[in-house]
Amino acid sequence: MLEQEGAALSQKWKMKTRVFLLLLVAFSCELARAEEENEAEELQVETLVQPESCAMISEIGDTLKIHYTGKLMDGKVIDTSLSRDPHSLELGARQVIPGLEQSLVGVCEGQKIKAIIPSHLAYGKRGFPPTVPGDAALQFEVEVITLSRKTPFEKMIRSLLPTMCLALLPGLLCLIGVYIYKRGSAERPEKKKAKDKKSKKK
Repeated sequence: MLEQEGAALSQKWKMKTRVFLLLLVAFSCELARAEEENEAEELQVETLVQPESCAMISEIGDTLKIHYTGKLMDGKVIDTSLSRDPHSLELGARQVIPGLEQSLVGVCEGQKIKAIIPSHLAYGKRGFPPTVPGDAALQFEVEVITLSRKTPFEKMIRSLLPTMCLALLPGLLCLIGVYIYKRGSAERPEKKKAKDKKSKKK
């Protein structure tokens, strides 16, 4: 009788141990999956080639000329500049997808990087049919061919130009209004004179 009870307890213990181990494995798998998802949601940048000297590091406002190859995560190429002239872009001007622009801040001339870009920093839920499906992460290999920076004077002019245009716009509109008013006023007396001449002839 005692042997049977001991065997039953032992069997129950083994069952509980197995269930506990299964739960532990499932929990570990869920943690690993969550970590992968977090990584997929973040921009990842890896340096493939680092130049020996780096006189200037790129920042917002700089102009870069780059060669790039963009791929889906399965390796399918969606676009490349290797068969064309290098692509020119100004950092901060939103001329490329946000993830690619972010990956190019802090690079040197001659540096080559690989960027894994999550979908929300690429083409998002809509994608870019027919080449990029919705919610697709992308990988880009980019080589920085040249890096140029504006002078302080050029930066000042570029930052002040929109403000100056806005400030000058009301004045310009006033001048146009005055010109139209004066032109209209000048035409009225001429019409009156013409009418007077016609009435005198009659």
